[in-house]
Amino acid sequence: MAQIKTSTFASSHARVVQTPQDGRPEFAFIGRSNVGKSSLINMLVGRKEMAHTSGKPGKTQLINYFLINHSWYLTDLPGYGYAVQSKKTRGKWEARTEKYFLNRQTLVAAFVLIDSNVPPQAIDLEFVNWLGEHGVPFVLAFTKTDRKKSRQGGSVDAFKSELLKSWEELPPIFLTSATRETGREEILEFIETTLLSLPWPFYGEPN
Repeated sequence: MAQIKTSTFASSHARVVQTPQDGRPEFAFIGRSNVGKSSLINMLVGRKEMAHTSGKPGKTQLINYFLINHSWYLTDLPGYGYAVQSKKTRGKWEARTEKYFLNRQTLVAAFVLIDSNVPPQAIDLEFVNWLGEHGVPFVLAFTKTDRKKSRQGGSVDAFKSELLKSWEELPPIFLTSATRETGREEILEFIETTLLSLPWPFYGEPN
């Protein structure tokens, strides 16, 4: 099983131009506000307070970098779709997120988090389609699968059906629960396998 041996907070940035330039590959985590992103990140790294969780949506406002195993970054991006924020603030977040995905050459893949307890949301579908249109590699991670609504509602299948209306095939999909640590092994194996497939010029200098 793939393992995370070390995980440390590296840096936070308000602008993409300020992000690390050391050539290490990175996996970005993003999703609609309150999707459970921080809880999932903490579950993956095995630390309760690696990423700060909050009951208030929109807590993450910067691009946060966590250095994993001294070799790759887990990047925590601001959530999208939180209407209480001003249009000006939301516009800045959206512009920054777009710039990140279109220009970040060390990005290996984005983990798009989807709440498995709600019907397909237009904003999630639009974001996934936008990534596809711009050739950004991504996978889907459905969160909170331990909850009753997720087990009974069929929202995951509904989301897949919506995607298949415009996609010929689905991206890799992971079912996760931060509470039960569901999906941890599968996600870490995916990351490890992906990293091993990268050429050294991309991966940076060996440690």
